[in-house]
Amino acid sequence: MSAPPLPSTLTAQQRAWVDDACARLDAARLTELVVGMVEHPSPTGEERPLAEWLAGQLDAAGLAGRAQPLDERQANAHGRLAGDGSGESLLLYAPIDTFTVGDPAEDVPWIGPELRADMRPRAQVHGDHVLGLGASNPKGHGAAVVAAAEAIAAAGVPLRGDLLVGLGAGGMPTNGRDARGLTRRNTGQGVGASFLLEQGVWADHAVIAKPGWAVAWEEVGLCWFEVRVHGAFSYVGSRHRMPYRNPIAHAATVIDALERWFPQYSARHTDGLVAPQGIVASVEGGWPRLASATPALCRLTVDLRTSPRSTPADVRREFGAAIAAITAEHPEIDVDWEMTLAIPGTHTPQDAPVVAAAIAAWEELEGRPHAPIVANSGATDANILRARGLPTARIGMDRIGPDAPIPLDFPAGMNVVDIREALRLARHLVHTAVSLCTRERTTP
Repeated sequence: MSAPPLPSTLTAQQRAWVDDACARLDAARLTELVVGMVEHPSPTGEERPLAEWLAGQLDAAGLAGRAQPLDERQANAHGRLAGDGSGESLLLYAPIDTFTVGDPAEDVPWIGPELRADMRPRAQVHGDHVLGLGASNPKGHGAAVVAAAEAIAAAGVPLRGDLLVGLGAGGMPTNGRDARGLTRRNTGQGVGASFLLEQGVWADHAVIAKPGWAVAWEEVGLCWFEVRVHGAFSYVGSRHRMPYRNPIAHAATVIDALERWFPQYSARHTDGLVAPQGIVASVEGGWPRLASATPALCRLTVDLRTSPRSTPADVRREFGAAIAAITAEHPEIDVDWEMTLAIPGTHTPQDAPVVAAAIAAWEELEGRPHAPIVANSGATDANILRARGLPTARIGMDRIGPDAPIPLDFPAGMNVVDIREALRLARHLVHTAVSLCTRERTTP
């Protein structure tokens, strides 16, 4: 026997508005949006052509779409559906830059021996799925945001508070690229979201569309570290005749110790919705052209995710203690390090109106009590929104299933979108937006 349906949190009038707007959502339009977004390449630092295209889409739908340049090659897009001023405003947000570039000159060999079809900024439609660079994350999520706002505008829902749409550049966890004449270092790490808010695109609440079919009210931050292992510049022909300290060999010891320490760190900080992880992300040392010599230095980069209950200063001390323990066990290793990036994890109270509205929308769509996803270690622009003062909920799509055109792996999860999932997300966003933006403001 099935459980009785959960009571709706919407009034009868709000229910009618939601139903009217959701009836205007269309799989063909969502497919068109995803294809258009994929066909406008948007690697971090070069999102402006996509932002300008999206601004045109928003403007054509009556959402006063605008492109917001950060420089000549990077831009946000935003739009607004004005309310009558008697209610509270909501920002529907999604980033628009892709995790990888889609150019073999930058991606290969680190992404693999060659670019698969889903790693290229060329859209392919396979029934209910669209394949292409960023088709799911972030572009399918951005398409759901645009489609939800378009549907509310087309339905003529009488909003009390403004409905804002933000589509932000620089949402990926990356520093600036040094290819194609790019020079700015601060093109990732949420720079678009921060600039959007700084320039007055502000709301009372925010919902960010990023992967995971459940509502999240907190997520990890991230600290990056550079670890420098020192040695001696030497020559293979002299190894047996002179002092020999190969920093690459010593770096391997440090890497192995860190990889064993990361799970211990994660276990100590796993609580709430998060399970912060760590990785050694890159190793640099020596001259590939000069295989006969050892370098005097080997550099490692580390990404250590952080709990909302830890400050970057806390994490820096904890990482320092881990390095100190490694050098105490291996006194022959000469190491120094520094923290090179710090973005704190953030938390919105679970009873905040935007979280409550997002959970209610999820429960109505699912017909069961909300089940949060736990043990998360992914960070998004939600940290930027919350840190700037916006109570923020996160909601997204589920992973692709066995009927997808390619099997699920990490890149496929980013680059293949199920349009049926995007429709469900858009319905959720409509429900949440109508719930928040059509009610009377209760505070002065």
